[in-house]
Amino acid sequence: MSAPNYGIPIVDAEGKQTQEFNDWVAAVNRGLLLIGTGSPEGVVTATVGEIYMNDAGTAGSILYIKRDADIAGDRSSGWILV
Repeated sequence: MSAPNYGIPIVDAEGKQTQEFNDWVAAVNRGLLLIGTGSPEGVVTATVGEIYMNDAGTAGSILYIKRDADIAGDRSSGWILV
């Protein structure tokens, strides 16, 4: 991910966030570790490649990665345990 272009405003004349800024924020958020309790399968919506940590997990059920974009249109499905 590249740094934001500081020459482009983050809000428009109406005070709304610009699309460029929204795209940059989305890219930053995709790089963050998602943390929650329990398995993310069927619960946590994400894009392919995102990582989730089960903060209540026992050995062997702590870290998941989003492998599939969706399963039958469900974007909260497609997680695998790593």
